[in-house]
Amino acid sequence: MPFPPSFLDELAARNPIEEVVGQYVNLKRSGSNLFGLCPFHGEKTPSFSVSPDKGIYYCFGCHKGGSVINFEMEIEGLSYPDAVRALAKRAGMTVPEDEQYQSRYRRQERLWALNKEAARFFHGALFQPEGAAGLEYAGKRGMPKSTLTKFGIGFAPDSWDALCKAMEAKGYTREEMQASGLVSVSQKNGRIYDRFRNRLMFPIIDVRGNVIGFGGRVMDNSTPKYLNSPETEIFNKRKNLFALNLAKKTRLGYMILVEGYMDAVALHQYGFDCAVASLGTSLTEEHASLLARYTQQVILIYDGDEAGQNATQRAIPMLEKAGLQVKVLKMRDAKDPDEYLRKFGADRFRILLEESSNRVEYQLKAIQKKYDLNIDEERVNFITEAADFVSTLASAVQREVYGNRVAEAAKISPEAMKIEVQKAYKRRLSREKRKQEKIDLAPARNLQTQSRQIRYDNVKSAAAEERVVAAVMKEPALLAEIPELTPEEFSAPILAKVFSQQLQRHREGQDATLTGLTDFTSEEMAHIAGILQRYDGPVNAQALRDCARTIRVEHQTGNVRTEEDIMALRSRLQERKGIKQ
Repeated sequence: MPFPPSFLDELAARNPIEEVVGQYVNLKRSGSNLFGLCPFHGEKTPSFSVSPDKGIYYCFGCHKGGSVINFEMEIEGLSYPDAVRALAKRAGMTVPEDEQYQSRYRRQERLWALNKEAARFFHGALFQPEGAAGLEYAGKRGMPKSTLTKFGIGFAPDSWDALCKAMEAKGYTREEMQASGLVSVSQKNGRIYDRFRNRLMFPIIDVRGNVIGFGGRVMDNSTPKYLNSPETEIFNKRKNLFALNLAKKTRLGYMILVEGYMDAVALHQYGFDCAVASLGTSLTEEHASLLARYTQQVILIYDGDEAGQNATQRAIPMLEKAGLQVKVLKMRDAKDPDEYLRKFGADRFRILLEESSNRVEYQLKAIQKKYDLNIDEERVNFITEAADFVSTLASAVQREVYGNRVAEAAKISPEAMKIEVQKAYKRRLSREKRKQEKIDLAPARNLQTQSRQIRYDNVKSAAAEERVVAAVMKEPALLAEIPELTPEEFSAPILAKVFSQQLQRHREGQDATLTGLTDFTSEEMAHIAGILQRYDGPVNAQALRDCARTIRVEHQTGNVRTEEDIMALRSRLQERKGIKQ
């Protein structure tokens, strides 16, 4: 059952898109639009725009876009009905019930509630006789009761079915416990048993405050040392970070990214309330984008062994791609932050943070470690690799400063190093130029959509159709200028569908809104939002009539035009005032 258009219109009105997006993205006004760093892909220059008057968002980089509902779907990973429910709850509205919503959202709500009850069970067990081992371990690790309560840390009893019985008594079914990942199934007899046993338990809480999973640490030398919840309908370890629900509130101005739960907990306990940890997986682009919503700088603190250093090298470009400034802290006199804080305290650790190197220094040191600079051949290889790296730096000042440091380490003149960096820089520019030329030499491809699912069979007609759709959605009264144009004459099904729905809304006396469009996928809505953002100027009636004429002619001839025809159409439209190219 689709939601009534009137309900969706009110939902959009009571959830201004700039307010909803502003909860996740730092937006700055530029003219009538707002801009910020895209939360869906890594970038350093803001290309993510929000248009309050149109009620749409669009990223010119990754081409995601749509209405406030689409944004809620993308940012929280929700289905359409779930996103509507979340926005309605935010605005204090009642949602018209539908079967699809009932089945999926109620199931998710049950899993959230089940995990919350399990967290309460584990936390309570920690202070019972069966939790003595866990409480003793927590004490040895320097965690007072206040820390245990703040993080909801608990203990899974050394029992096969303690949690199963407790959750059954709360009214949860075997199927729900399996779906939550809290239990495993015996291959011998099909019985369920507790997945976590004799472990210190760390609830994993998302940024909205839902308990979505758990991490459990052993009390002995058994393996695995840490056991995490499996992937479930509500838990994806690639898209969540431990303690981010707390760290997002920090006022320190940066985030600290560590490898383990204990490190994150210790940092919070000693006053560094900006620490987060990955969930038993390597850092992902989703993690980096998630961090970029809440900070502009990340300090990496990974283990000093080879695996930790390799993880650091992989993490740096991901974080920078997300638009984050990256610094790397090298531990001294301790294997991890938890041990360092317990040995030396917060003040010494604060000094260590201040001495953390920026990522350029870190990566140059990593390159230098690969070569014996006392051997001429290896020294030349070091200079070559270092010059390639330095050539990627954004500013000439950076290239000169760090080039001089390489020259000093390699015992060559700054002038010689400068020449090597310039050569590498020119090679890189040449590669990028050739790549851009390939793109520039394909105008028809540039007019084609970015999506593989949305393709234009007739790009000439589609170019005109886009302009018509953008015009009538902005000023529905302009439909009077093209009274004979019908959706059946459109070559692109998605544009015909938009035009048809806007015709219907206009006849019913309703405004044209993106939220009012129905039965479109997220990808289709992003594409429509992109069209509205591209053609954002005053509408010229004559240009609109020209576009309608092109659509009609193309429909009658049914020809897919050449690149020359496409470029000629583009030139004619650019000559017309009013509709921006």
